[in-house]
Amino acid sequence: MAVISERAAVRRLHDRLGFGPRPGDLDAGLSATMARLLAAGPDAGAEATPLPDVGSPPPRPAKADKTAKQQAAQQLQGQVTQAALWWLDRIAAADRPVVERLTWFWHGHFATSEQKVRSPRLMLAQNQTLRTLGMGSFTQLAHAMIVDPAMLLWLDGNSNKAGKPNENLAREFMELFALGVGNYTETDVREAARALTGWTATRENPVAHLAARRHDSTPKTVLGQTANFDAGSFVDLVLSRPSSAPFVVGRLWFRLVSATPPTADTLARLVAAYGPGRDIRSLLTALVKEDAFHDSATSLVKQPVEWLGGLLRALRVRPSALDAKSGAQLLTGLRGMGQVPFEPPSVGGWAAGGAWLTTSAGLARLHLAQLVAQHADLGAVAKAQDKPAAIGELLGVDGWSDRTRDCLSGVANDPRQLAAIAACAPEYVVSG
Repeated sequence: MAVISERAAVRRLHDRLGFGPRPGDLDAGLSATMARLLAAGPDAGAEATPLPDVGSPPPRPAKADKTAKQQAAQQLQGQVTQAALWWLDRIAAADRPVVERLTWFWHGHFATSEQKVRSPRLMLAQNQTLRTLGMGSFTQLAHAMIVDPAMLLWLDGNSNKAGKPNENLAREFMELFALGVGNYTETDVREAARALTGWTATRENPVAHLAARRHDSTPKTVLGQTANFDAGSFVDLVLSRPSSAPFVVGRLWFRLVSATPPTADTLARLVAAYGPGRDIRSLLTALVKEDAFHDSATSLVKQPVEWLGGLLRALRVRPSALDAKSGAQLLTGLRGMGQVPFEPPSVGGWAAGGAWLTTSAGLARLHLAQLVAQHADLGAVAKAQDKPAAIGELLGVDGWSDRTRDCLSGVANDPRQLAAIAACAPEYVVSG
């Protein structure tokens, strides 16, 4: 195994536990960077970017009223745009971005889409739950998500009632959120669905409600245990299974460290760090101490939002400072790359790896990089003698290959085009 340099390790920490370094971030040592990123405490940049009040979703007009339907659709889309741009702005503003990175990770893990929920207010409420609990105990997070209003609407919780259980949430909680495929049976799904009956949500109310008359209060047998399970005791039962901790650890490893699964010894160490309290911060600390985290052969393709978040931070561009047209273009660019906040394609979340390296996504990436570069202060790059090196320093790139440097040298006299091309180079698109 070849170990990366300390500076490259610091950059990787910012890539994997944040969204990439800001100018000056790579000057700190590895230990100091780990301590700063993983410590609890206030974040002035994030606190100055509070949750927006997008308002209630518009009421659904009568089907025959086409004008009212169009107006409602426009109002809802405006709320969706406001929410997505706000999150990008907070990513750009955060001084300790690990909280936003973990919020982003959990958004993909407990994937919930506005396209079905149709309530940006509920999506933002879920987003805040992920943010508030996402660095603490997975137990608390799982308890919150099983009765989260957006999640209930997304996975048909309103249709889950005594005598006619809907299995969607029970199935996905075990398969995708807490246990993994092969660690439960179809009988477990049917019985677990009964435990989750009675929870209801509306698009207007950020708190779900348990309707006692709709809840099945008779005994259920789930995962070999028989009791009068409800939502809370079901979660506790699932998380107590031996397969749960390795599953959650493996999901974080896959997104933050490597697509190659951890060895048995590594997994055992990480599960021990996760511990009976299911402590995510402790797990992250253990993850970045593993040899694989510092292996030069370990690389991850940045997801589009991760890539854009890093570019905004590196070039000091805030979405909140852009005009409405440019803000809309940011989201259009992300859509062209296949990833928009609050719109995962399915309950399974987004793809990983080479799925983001298609030709069409590459073109959208270039246009988006050009848009961000247009709003950046690149004066220092323009004055530099070695402009490819200067833009590499600004982006936090360890170094350019000969091929990339030749490409960058061809546009070196145009700092904005140089920045855009550099942001699309493999050395930046891939977190090596």
